[in-house]
Amino acid sequence: MEYRTLGRTGFEVSLLSLGSGGARVLGQALGYSQEQQTALVRRALDLGVNLIDTSAQYQDSEAILGRALEGVPRDSYFLATKWLALEEGKLVPDPDLLTEGVEESLSRLRTDYVDVMMFHGPMPDEYPDIVDKVYPAMRRLREQGKIRAVGISTRYVMDPAQVTARLALERNPELFDVVMLKYGILNQHAAERMLPLAIEHGVGIMNMAVIREKLPDPALLEQLVRDWKAAGDVADDALPDEDPLGWLVHDDVDSVVTAGYKFAADHPAIATVVTGTASIRHLEANAAALETPRLPPEDTRRLKELFGHIVEYA
Repeated sequence: MEYRTLGRTGFEVSLLSLGSGGARVLGQALGYSQEQQTALVRRALDLGVNLIDTSAQYQDSEAILGRALEGVPRDSYFLATKWLALEEGKLVPDPDLLTEGVEESLSRLRTDYVDVMMFHGPMPDEYPDIVDKVYPAMRRLREQGKIRAVGISTRYVMDPAQVTARLALERNPELFDVVMLKYGILNQHAAERMLPLAIEHGVGIMNMAVIREKLPDPALLEQLVRDWKAAGDVADDALPDEDPLGWLVHDDVDSVVTAGYKFAADHPAIATVVTGTASIRHLEANAAALETPRLPPEDTRRLKELFGHIVEYA
């Protein structure tokens, strides 16, 4: 397992990290038992994973992790979690709710501190309230030793351009030690402005959801490429209609999914790539993919030429 520094936090984190959200939510969507969930977490640790990402919004993931990590030395892994308070779908910028939420997360995780505490996916119009009304409470929690670093994540489905991350990196890079965003083969927009800013300001980047929905599903991927051709985003003769990314599979790249993990890790701003799998077999394959965290240069160059200009949830 390769380890990289998570920006100015100084945390040496595994290039592959374990996420507890996504479609599987640590196996909760599949009816996994605590024993199965613990086995998944422990296998990740055995593979060298030392960063685990969660949230109070990921059903019971925090409590599951608290039980799964019991007995594991606390200084052998990093925990990242997130806070969000909503009312009728809008952020409630109440600092007391943040303080209560962090205390509840600590209780569920069975720990005295969280290594990275993030604001969970505020929308761009909610960002000013995060900074002005809620961030001071986060700072106090840090001073109390309950959190070690502060971060912010994006809601890329509703905000494909990830404007919130750009606002944080442009306006207030000194406030956020970590930004969680999406950067991958079909979502390269972050490389234009956000990733260079992260490097400039020493902000650690956690790369999420790099393999989600369309990339691993041949039918959805083919439809997406057809749509992009129809919209003029991709030239008609640039890719075949069937298996449009099959040309990536050669040598040590055994699948489009493997290519996706390699591409997602091959940027100097990326400290870790989060996998939300609930399958130990997939977890092992994803770890193997990142043993060489880069594609052949000519393949990377072609992907950037094909999709680097497209801003769309995919």
